Amino acid sequence: MNSETHIFDMPPEGANADWTIDQAWDSFTAEEHETWDILFDRQQKMLPGRACKAFMNGIDVLKLSKPGIPDFKDLNAILMDKTGWQVVAVPGLVPDDVFFDHMANRRFVSGNFIRRRDQLDYLQEPDVFHDVFGHVPMLADPVFADYMQAYGEGGLRSLQYDALDNLARLYWYTVEFGLIQEAEGLRIYGAGIVSSYGESVFALDDDSPNRIKFDLERIMRSEYRIDDYQQNYFVIDDLQQLLNVTQQTDFAPLYAKLKELPNIAVADIIDTDDVITHGTQHYANSK
Repeated sequence: MNSETHIFDMPPEGANADWTIDQAWDSFTAEEHETWDILFDRQQKMLPGRACKAFMNGIDVLKLSKPGIPDFKDLNAILMDKTGWQVVAVPGLVPDDVFFDHMANRRFVSGNFIRRRDQLDYLQEPDVFHDVFGHVPMLADPVFADYMQAYGEGGLRSLQYDALDNLARLYWYTVEFGLIQEAEGLRIYGAGIVSSYGESVFALDDDSPNRIKFDLERIMRSEYRIDDYQQNYFVIDDLQQLLNVTQQTDFAPLYAKLKELPNIAVADIIDTDDVITHGTQHYANSK
């Protein structure tokens, strides 16, 4: 394994069979805690009026404004009481079946490292800031908490249909990069946006990306990039919509149908899209 990555093929030494490890909170350095504080401070100033109500409520409920990387024991005491979820530390990216099994059992896996100071604005692998600041506040919302469990259960089922790519797109365009329509306007709920200073602005304010109403089949056909801002964002009406579509859809025939349909390229709009904002694509075209 490259020393600069946290991607594993098997549980590394010291990890449990389910890939979890002790957070060892006391082992984080003062500089690492300070890095968390720098990231937290700038996002906390940026996100009011941008992040959805559920996310902002989660920040308060979970007391994430306390300085330093959160101690999972303290965090879980609150989160378990609210929605029955807990955060478990893992050494890095884990296999899909492990990831889904933890989610199906209301355990959210978090990387146990934090980015370097020269990586404040972009990190390809999810670190503890992305995982905890980006994802965990939403898990304090009962509806979203149920959606995430349902997604984990669906993920385990998807493995028998060879449909992981399709289901991964649903996660990408909702949990990581989703937008929601609230009474006050479009808001962010996706962890990949709320944990990114630049994309928190780009997703809502820039005229480059398309913003399209949520459509399950369309999303599961849509390709994405992991190394740049998104050029298509999908907008849900509310969190209940996510839960309903996940629980009420028979995915087996949908997976079969998707195998017969072409993928949709990044930034493309198709005839059936309900487009909220037709982007200029100036950002994509400048690359």
